[in-house]
Amino acid sequence: MADTDKEADQASKYEMPEWTKDSAAPCLMEKSKFATLFPKYLENYLQTVWKDVLAVLKHQELDGKLDLIQGSMTVLTTKKTWDPYSIIKARDFIKLLSRSVPLHQAQKIFQDDITYDIIKISSMVRNKERFVKRRQRIIGPNAQTLKALELLTETYLLVQGNTVAVMGTWKGCKAVRKVVTDCMRNVHPIYGIKQLLIKRELGKDPEMKNEDWSKYVPQFRKTHQKKRKLGGDNEEGAPKKKAKKEKKPYTAFPPEQQPRKEDLLMASGEFWRLEQEKEKQKEKKKKQETKLDEPALTSGFDDTPKPKQKKEKAKKKA
Repeated sequence: MADTDKEADQASKYEMPEWTKDSAAPCLMEKSKFATLFPKYLENYLQTVWKDVLAVLKHQELDGKLDLIQGSMTVLTTKKTWDPYSIIKARDFIKLLSRSVPLHQAQKIFQDDITYDIIKISSMVRNKERFVKRRQRIIGPNAQTLKALELLTETYLLVQGNTVAVMGTWKGCKAVRKVVTDCMRNVHPIYGIKQLLIKRELGKDPEMKNEDWSKYVPQFRKTHQKKRKLGGDNEEGAPKKKAKKEKKPYTAFPPEQQPRKEDLLMASGEFWRLEQEKEKQKEKKKKQETKLDEPALTSGFDDTPKPKQKKEKAKKKA
């Protein structure tokens, strides 16, 4: 049997005595109060529902205040309050209302066998895109995953913003917290739902109650598979294994300087041969250029001065 089931069975052995209004007289010496803030978009909803909220609190002989300026709700005890733990339940009641839980669902918190849990999921994932995708996994397509969790754990679930509000039995809230935290750690909630289904079937069998369920419940673990690169030597396309470099023995002195390219050419005698070839190529280019320029000079105009130009020059000299 799982640890959560053992703890739940142990708790169910003890019978809780009923605490009614007739069995207890008003015994509070001082007034107690609790306050909580609510977001601005809930102002209109709380204004319309506040009369019903006061009616629920009056049933427990408590009082409440709504402050729209500061954006807070306050619950406090009165002289007629007969249950000392009712103020704690009222504190949880306004906390659930501030988390957008509807009134008809939040008022069930006053029942003795119902508790609540608010799971903060924003700090579990840093990347915003991953956070949104994993939060959507909890809800599932057409809210099917959410409904499946509610049916298996007999709880109420509300995914709102950066938190997940859960209402139900202590055993159900603990199971939901495990599934939600695993989902935010990149384990799909379908695996948690499979485990819950198997546990429910095992719980129906009276012979299996005292046995260990770890054999029958599958344990899903996160595995990281290495990506295979295409175009390798193997047929499957596996990547090539890099050959390890052998470490050279340590020496305190630096290695000898390697010869340059010019030094190697000089040692082989090719250096001067290459220079001679370069000079020959330069001479060939010059000869080709001069051959191309000669016909242009012969076919051009004569620069010899004409007789008129000679007379003009003689006048200038005079």
